[in-house]
Amino acid sequence: MPYRNVKDPTEVVVIFKTHLREGADSEAYAKTSRRMHELVEQIPGFISIKAYTGEDGEEIDLVRFANEDALAVWKEQPEHREAQRRGREEFYDRYSVQACKVVRDYEFRIEDLERGPDAERDRRKAQGRSTR
Repeated sequence: MPYRNVKDPTEVVVIFKTHLREGADSEAYAKTSRRMHELVEQIPGFISIKAYTGEDGEEIDLVRFANEDALAVWKEQPEHREAQRRGREEFYDRYSVQACKVVRDYEFRIEDLERGPDAERDRRKAQGRSTR
């Protein structure tokens, strides 16, 4: 499977796990969460955000930033700081945050198999990725 080791990693992935406390205002929480998603998308260096909810109610957001500078801008964004405060005081009974550097990057796409072995190499070259 094609992959590339990242020699000087800059991309940061934040894993944000939360659990709503009993009696939290779910409508206010949903509104705040939507607003945070809108705001983070405006940060230069933001790549993507994906949200998942487990059967136990735990929510996990995976947020990708191009570098730590972009993450620092997000961390200090005023509305985000206020949402953090509200999270502790109104919404969550627990949460955790992990910021991780990407050290390996690879993917599989079925369409690359259908086009043949040269298609994957050409696509990765166009993206500036290693072909080894």
